[in-house]
Amino acid sequence: MNAKKASTETHAKEKESILNSISSPSKSVLARISAAALVLTLGLSAAAAFAQTPAAAPKAPAQAPAAPAAPAPQLTTPSAPPSAPTAKADPFPPADPKLFSAPSPTPDTVNSFLKQVWGFNPDRIWRVMAILPTPAPGVVKVVVYVTDKSAGAKVQAATLYITPDGKHAIGEGGSGIVNFGATPFADTRNLLKAHADGAYRGAESKDLELVEFADLQCPVCKDVQGTMDQIVKDFPKAHVVFQLSPLSEIHPSAFKAAAYGVCAQKQSNSAFFQFAAGVFDTQGGLTPATDDALLKAAAMRAGLDGAAIAACADTQAVKDIVKADVKLADDAGAGGQTPLLSVNGRIIPLSGGITYDQIKQIIQFQATLDGVDSGATAETLAPAPPQQPTLTTLPK
Repeated sequence: MNAKKASTETHAKEKESILNSISSPSKSVLARISAAALVLTLGLSAAAAFAQTPAAAPKAPAQAPAAPAAPAPQLTTPSAPPSAPTAKADPFPPADPKLFSAPSPTPDTVNSFLKQVWGFNPDRIWRVMAILPTPAPGVVKVVVYVTDKSAGAKVQAATLYITPDGKHAIGEGGSGIVNFGATPFADTRNLLKAHADGAYRGAESKDLELVEFADLQCPVCKDVQGTMDQIVKDFPKAHVVFQLSPLSEIHPSAFKAAAYGVCAQKQSNSAFFQFAAGVFDTQGGLTPATDDALLKAAAMRAGLDGAAIAACADTQAVKDIVKADVKLADDAGAGGQTPLLSVNGRIIPLSGGITYDQIKQIIQFQATLDGVDSGATAETLAPAPPQQPTLTTLPK
């Protein structure tokens, strides 16, 4: 009896120690994830779509329901190899079955969702700690503890609320909304597969479809074209689409540039990309007073009839196509921000601190999840070696 009591006390102290070890966000594992990484893991939220807070043990309802028959959910990622510098094999306290009182979603569905959004990082591990009803009819609260495998990594809690239809997750405090489910990107993938009809490069097959949402007057979109060229090279079995997404509220010539682009694409894919390159080269001079002249010149440099392209761009039919492109971006969850990249429906940023190694990792991870061949070689997928210091980068 004394041994049992001692064991219980030891476990209680261990759990208390875990919870007390949670540090401030500045030292937590989630704080070390850049803003761009948070966006790419969870969709298009400007911060995290889940509220990231120090982990505290979820509280059971005043009258806890009977424990479900199913066992408490387990970790969904393998433990680190023996050589990994981890302080402990299992950094989480056990999940309490009493905290799984909502009939849906199931722990398996939550874990499948988290594998889709977090699984590209093999060092991230998590445990679903609670799935509880809320006072709002049909809304379910889910609490997840998350950390990584590095030594000294702290545990934090991610809280999300599942809508009554089970199709969306909302971060605590309304910090973001993303599609929810075992395959959260499937609907967007199908939408874009059917309607993303911009100029494309790469494979004819859309098994691995990468859709770049870009604005021809967006300076950052210009900057990432080298990244897009490299993606086309590194993933030869990808169907890579340039989907026009003009942000007219902040770029007054973007809509007209997109209309010219639609007309250039009508001539050929290659003509569109030559035209787009010409617009990017001179985008700094685009104003409502100069845009027609600059866009005509870009069309002519692409080997097109500038006057004919201008006349085409001014038609209502082409303007309606551009409006439909804007709506498609909105429907896909990519409206209002560029440049973004959809990887089989998974939206990630192309700027804001994300590295090319991270982009490659996500593309390959999504291709593997979807059971398609990216065409990338092992050499391509290998992380870039660390940059060697030079005379200009050495500390002074």
